[in-house]
Amino acid sequence: MTVTPDGVHDALRAEVAGRAGALWDVALRLHADPEYAFAEHRAAALLSGELESAGLTVRRDVAGMPTAFTARSGRGRPAVALLLEYDALPGLGHACGHNLIAAAGLGAALALHTVLGGAHGSVLAVGTPAEEGGGGKAVEVEAGVFDDVDAALMFHPGVHDWARAPLTAQVQYRVGFHGRAAHPTGNPTEGIDALAALVELFNVVYALGRRLPPASHVQGIVTHGGTATNIVPDYAEGRFGLRAATTAELDALTAQLGECAEGVARATGTRAETERVTVRYDHFRDSAVLSERFAGHVSRAGITLTPPVPGVQLGSSDIGNVSGKVPAIHPFVAIMDADGSDHTPEFARAAASPRARTVLTAAAQALACTAADVLLDADLRTAAWARHREGEGT
Repeated sequence: MTVTPDGVHDALRAEVAGRAGALWDVALRLHADPEYAFAEHRAAALLSGELESAGLTVRRDVAGMPTAFTARSGRGRPAVALLLEYDALPGLGHACGHNLIAAAGLGAALALHTVLGGAHGSVLAVGTPAEEGGGGKAVEVEAGVFDDVDAALMFHPGVHDWARAPLTAQVQYRVGFHGRAAHPTGNPTEGIDALAALVELFNVVYALGRRLPPASHVQGIVTHGGTATNIVPDYAEGRFGLRAATTAELDALTAQLGECAEGVARATGTRAETERVTVRYDHFRDSAVLSERFAGHVSRAGITLTPPVPGVQLGSSDIGNVSGKVPAIHPFVAIMDADGSDHTPEFARAAASPRARTVLTAAAQALACTAADVLLDADLRTAAWARHREGEGT
């Protein structure tokens, strides 16, 4: 086959179309058997097994995670990574559509392996566990999985057709207060009420929230408030989720939470301790030049992607950590109407609907074609890296 962009694109679309039934079967199998953060053993085995059977070189237990894997077609640079998410939400199953993300990445990787045969660099399918809580991609970034990659590509099902993802930075912290136990009537003056300190921190955080930027917020819950009503609590603990539009703003907000906790401790005579309890998700930096390519390819299926609505944020994802390392895309393609929402039972049903099947095929084709563009077009790679190094999406 003559290696021309149009010829490669046509071959990739045909290859994905020929696999459409098998890819949908994979998506339905994942949907019917949801597994959760770092425990996606059957999903990882299914996906890595499909890739290995097709002739890609599979590595399992990547970055010290038993449910992470890579599957490589070809060698060396240029190199493009296709990201496969497959964890589910406790109690809601695949209410974020990760079954479709995994199947689309699988289809794109298999099509590229068949059409290009590893002759133009590397295609790396990356199994990324625990996006919903745990941050598998962040762990993989730190382990060097993306060190020799020129672009990282994925799509996400949603309720909008948006070319890029307005995803914020987020992290969670534990704040504990140590006081002194006492009987509230027997020796009340001897007690130092740790729960009162924690309640005061909630009040301070509420006041702080009124002057934060629109995309920033702190949301907390009480995780320990004492052991008995007739004992002044000597220890109380809360868990706080922090979000901000950028990673730098999140770092500033984190510092503010610590200052608030220390101030409350001084005011109440308690001792505060603050500890990060999750992987930090960085904000997403979109590669516009690659997102435009994906949007052009998916338009062949009658799907028109637009810029996101200004001021609307759609949560956070560990794709943000990847996007700080290499040019990356994370477009949204709707599988239900805009009056719906992910993380709902309705969205879980939509992830196994006829519309989802159509989107799966279209997204896999667009991912494959965009990946081929990265591998075959040196000017595109140069432009993507130039914009990335200039701080695009910061």
